[in-house]
Parts: sequence; structure tokens; C-alpha cells
Amino acid sequence: MADENSGANPQANEQSQAPFFAIERIYVKDISLECPRGLEAFKSWTPAVNLDINTKQVSLQEGLHEVVLTVTARVTEKDSESVYFLVEIHQAGLFRTANIGESELRRVLATVAPATLFPYARESVDSLAIKAGFPPLRLAPINFDALLKAASDKQASEAGSATVQ
Repeated sequence: MADENSGANPQANEQSQAPFFAIERIYVKDISLECPRGLEAFKSWTPAVNLDINTKQVSLQEGLHEVVLTVTARVTEKDSESVYFLVEIHQAGLFRTANIGESELRRVLATVAPATLFPYARESVDSLAIKAGFPPLRLAPINFDALLKAASDKQASEAGSATVQ
């Protein structure tokens, strides 16, 4: 019985070494709405939507990372490219991690964290469009894993073509 209590608990040790990812906080870092045409924008409605998505990760301290998802939605008139409205949001989150390898951590911060933040950004974009008097944009879900793979493939092909020259 004394031997059982004196040894380290292998199950507790195993749990302390398990990969860990948690949301500390989700917040809006910056948000803007521009409606440059004013009342003129409501006379005709033939929209074309241009969506730009970017992410940025910053390690604040060991195991604490800030991820900022920037969503820019530019809605223009189809024929003239005249801007109806432009919404930009920097949706941020603090994420705590532990026991995650470097390459896996990069993947998690580039895919899981933005996928967590995107619904908040999407709701804000819709809300601002409605408050400006326009219909909601109803942005479709985004596959951040596919975006990461495409960016990695592009980077690999550019590196390959740079070494050939």
C-alpha cells in the first residue's frame, strides 16, 4: 500500500504531456464600415462581393498566442465597380497551448484558431451591413485547412522555380 502512494501517478503524468489547446478570449481588435456613396447606393442594387481573408499569429509568451483574422468585404456595383460599402474586421483571439510540436502548432494557429474566430467575424460583417441599410452578406464557411494547403503548395512551387533559375 505504501508503494502505491509513493510512486508517481502515471495517468496524471500522461495527461500533463497531452497536447492542449484552449480559447482564453475572443475579441474585436478593429472594425470599420464605409459607405462612400451614401443615399446614391440605394438607387440601384447590382452587387459584386470581393472578400479578402488574412491571418496573423503572434506568440505573446510561452504557450499564449494571439491570432488575428482579418476579413475585408468590399461590395461594389457589378458594372461600374463603384463601392456600395466596405466592411473590415480584425477578429482576434488569445489561445493557450501546451505540448504541441512546432509544425503542428503552426498548423493549429493557421487553421483551428481562424476557424474558431470566423463565425464571430461573419456575424459582425452581417450586422454592420444590416446597420448600413444593406442586406446581410451571409458569408459561406471557409476551409482554413484547404487555404493553408494551397498557400504551402504555392510557396513550394515558387521555391522550386526560384532554384531552377
